[in-house]
Amino acid sequence: MNIHTETTRRDFLKTSTKAAAVSALAGVIIPNVHAAGTDTVNIALVGCGGRGTGAADNAMTVKNGPVKLTAVADVFGNKAENTAKGLKAKHGEKVDIGDKKFIGFDAYKQAIDTLKKGDVAIFATPPAFRWVHFKYAIEKGVNVFMEKPVCTDGPSGRKMLALGEEATKAGLKVGVGLMCRHCPVRGELYDRIQQGEIGDVNLLRAYRMHPPAASFRSKKRPDDIGELEYQIQRFHSFLWASGGCFSDFYIHNIDEACWMKNGWPVEARANGGRNFREDWIDQNFDAYSVEYTFADGAKLFFEGRNMEGCRQEFATYAHGSKGMAIVSKAGHSPARSKIFKGHLEKSDSVLWQGPKDEGNPYEIEWEDLIAAIRNGTPYNEVERGTKASLVTAMGRWSAHTGQIITFDEFLNGDESFAPNVDTLKFGGPAPVLADKDGKYPVPEPGVKKGGKWREYYV
Repeated sequence: MNIHTETTRRDFLKTSTKAAAVSALAGVIIPNVHAAGTDTVNIALVGCGGRGTGAADNAMTVKNGPVKLTAVADVFGNKAENTAKGLKAKHGEKVDIGDKKFIGFDAYKQAIDTLKKGDVAIFATPPAFRWVHFKYAIEKGVNVFMEKPVCTDGPSGRKMLALGEEATKAGLKVGVGLMCRHCPVRGELYDRIQQGEIGDVNLLRAYRMHPPAASFRSKKRPDDIGELEYQIQRFHSFLWASGGCFSDFYIHNIDEACWMKNGWPVEARANGGRNFREDWIDQNFDAYSVEYTFADGAKLFFEGRNMEGCRQEFATYAHGSKGMAIVSKAGHSPARSKIFKGHLEKSDSVLWQGPKDEGNPYEIEWEDLIAAIRNGTPYNEVERGTKASLVTAMGRWSAHTGQIITFDEFLNGDESFAPNVDTLKFGGPAPVLADKDGKYPVPEPGVKKGGKWREYYV
C-alpha cells in the first residue's frame, strides 16, 4: 500500500493547494512534454462546483514550473462562468480560458480536446461520472487529478481498476484527492506504527460527527428544474450520483485508518437510521455505525452522524498492544498526530508528537503529482483510491441492507447504481424517480436486503 494521499473539499478561495501538471507518456520514445518545469502545463477543469473550483485554485499555486487553467466544463452554464471569473480574479495570467467554457454532458470531451498530451484534466463531477471521464482522458493521453470517491459500487470499481492499469501502461500520472496520505506528519506516524512503536495494531476508531452539510439534505424538487438536473445539482442527496454522504465524506477517516493498519478490511457489519426527517427527501441516513474487520481479525469502528445539537467529533485513532496514536484530531488539517504510552490521552504519556507546522496537504498532494509529471517518475493512485472507495461503500451498503458484506462480494457484485451514466442527457430519464409526493426511495434495512441496487429505483 503506497504511503501518501487523501482529502476533502476545499471551499473556493479558502484553502490553497497546488496545481496540476504533467509529463509526457512514460515509455514512449519522445521527449517529455513538460520536462524539468520548463513548459507551461495547461489544465482543464471538469466539474465547476465548490470542490472543482477549489481543486483548480490549488492547482494555480504549484511552484514546480508554470501552469495555466485554459478550459472549464460543467453541465450548468452558470457554474462554469462563475468559476472562470472567480479564478481569473484571483490568479490573473495563470487563468486564460477565453471562450473555452463548455456546457452539457459532453462538455468534458470538449475541454479535454483542448489539451495536448501531457496536460492535466481535473475531474470533480459527481463520482458516478468518474470512470466515463477517466476513460476519455486515457484515450487522449492526458494526465488526471480526480476527486474522491472514484466509484460507489462494484461494477464501477472494477472499471476504475482496469482503467488504472491502462493509465499505467500509457505512462500517465494520476492523482486521487485523498490528500491525508500526502501529509508528512501522518507519513511519519505511519512509519513509526509500522516500526512497532504502538505494538501490533488491533483496533482503530474513526469519527465524523457534525451537523448535516447543506448538500446532505434536500427538499422537494422545485417545478422550475428538471429531475435529472436537480439530482446532479444536489448529488450528495442521491445514492446513484455520489454514494451519499457516507461515500463522499467518510472516506477520508476510513482511508487514513486503513493506511495506518497497512491493509484493507475484508468485511463490514453496520447499523444506521434516519431521524427527524420532516420534509427532507434525500436518500441519506442521519447516523451510521460500522464495524470493519481486517484479515487478521483487527477491527476498525467508524461512527458517522449528521444531526444538529449533538456532540461533534472529527478524528481517527489507532490502538496497539503497547499504546495508542492520534492519527488526526482536528479534521483533515492539521492532523495533530501523537503517540501515547498506554491507551489514555494524557499529557505525561506522550512519546511523540508531530510539529506544529505540518504543511498543507491540499497543496502537498499537487506538489507530489507535479513532481512526478515533471520528473517522469511513476505516479498512479487509482488502485488505492478505488479500494478506499470500495471499502467505504461496503460499509454504507451493510448499513443500508442490514447484512454483513464482504469486500469480495461487494467488488464482484453485478448491479450498478447508474449503469447508463454514460448516456444521460437533459430531457432524458433520471436514474431514480420520485413518487407522487416528491419523495425518493430510501434504504430499508431488513426489507431491501437482497443486494439489489435497483430496489432504490422502483
